[in-house]
Amino acid sequence: MITFPVVIVMTLYFTSIPIAFALLAAALSYFTFGDVGTPPDLILQKFITSCSSFPLLAVPFFIMAGEIMNYSGISASLMRMADVLTGHLRGGLAQVNVVLSTLMGGISGSANADAAMQSKILVPEMTKRGYSTPFATAITAASSSIAPVIPPGINLIIYALIAQVSVAKMFIGGYVPGFLMCFGLMLTVHMIAKKRDYKPSREKMASPKEIFAQLKESIWGLLLPFGIILGIRFGVFTPTEAGAMAVLFCIIIGVFLYKELKWEHAPIILKNTILSTSSVMLIIIAASVFGQYMSWERIPHQLTKSILSISDSTWVILVVINILLLVLGMFLEGGALLIIVAPLLVPLVKTMNIDLVHFGLIMIVNIMIGGITPPFGSMMFTTCAITGATVGEFVREVWPFILALLMVLIVVTYMPSVVMFIPNLL
Repeated sequence: MITFPVVIVMTLYFTSIPIAFALLAAALSYFTFGDVGTPPDLILQKFITSCSSFPLLAVPFFIMAGEIMNYSGISASLMRMADVLTGHLRGGLAQVNVVLSTLMGGISGSANADAAMQSKILVPEMTKRGYSTPFATAITAASSSIAPVIPPGINLIIYALIAQVSVAKMFIGGYVPGFLMCFGLMLTVHMIAKKRDYKPSREKMASPKEIFAQLKESIWGLLLPFGIILGIRFGVFTPTEAGAMAVLFCIIIGVFLYKELKWEHAPIILKNTILSTSSVMLIIIAASVFGQYMSWERIPHQLTKSILSISDSTWVILVVINILLLVLGMFLEGGALLIIVAPLLVPLVKTMNIDLVHFGLIMIVNIMIGGITPPFGSMMFTTCAITGATVGEFVREVWPFILALLMVLIVVTYMPSVVMFIPNLL
């Protein structure tokens, strides 16, 4: 009976049933038909109370802030900033693609939102400049993996709630891995562009005067993530209130500074926010109910014992966990994977005396790699659906970027002093 819910989840998922419904069906079948002695009404209470969490209110706020960015002129301003900084490099627009994801990550916080936006804006421009559509699609998907790692990524908030660690430390801890991912992808783009003779988007490097002028225009969007982290760190507002402040700040910028945000944008922003929030919250609720089944069967305890029986070396255990997450990431959407697996692995990590903030960053970088990996990478499907590239073409182009991100994952895993330098200052 222990494995029966798992069989249900995998069967439903591979028949294209959304993961949230697969998790709910498996958990409810276990508690309804299994001989566990738990009244079904207690499970329904868990279903309702699992989303009654004040910190979870940060999720819709940050999703809305990312939506407002696309209509307020902030995204366009950040793209011009990225072009000024890197447009003169080999593979200019591909480099802009990577830097834009890094700049936007601190505000949008969503890999799929970033992938969709850049697929619509940058990929058509890249194809006009001579880049192949599959390559443009691959770098767009790969660069979007940076967005949830740079604060205030939604996955950083969800992991902090699961592991009961400081949201502020998770936020500030995301900068080093995020910048390492940016550097790794830019270096890979440079090597590919040199081989294929992809030209820069600018004839020469921007002058200091031009950079400063663009910085003055883009400074409001660039300062937003730092303002959020400082506000949380010094107790000015909670992470939830920080999300509300981010929405308000984006509205003020769009209406009074860039003057591009209009009343007619409000219905579109609200609709997209509701749709995105609904899918995220449904997964959280379903995973919470499924977590009841795992706790009832002591699966986290059994998993801890099984992995510890392999070796007592922290290095070996981290290799096993990374391989497990990479394999699972090929089949499960990143947010769902985080919500399902983090409660299983956190007790093990505590046993091994691994820093929970450090481990959270390992998990999030890992599952972002899964998002661009076949057969079910969510950013892979998002970008291919918009640009028209086939999955086969995408896979042929994306593997160098996956290798670059795996190298970053190794650094994040085995050099905690580098990754945790800034959080430890707190």
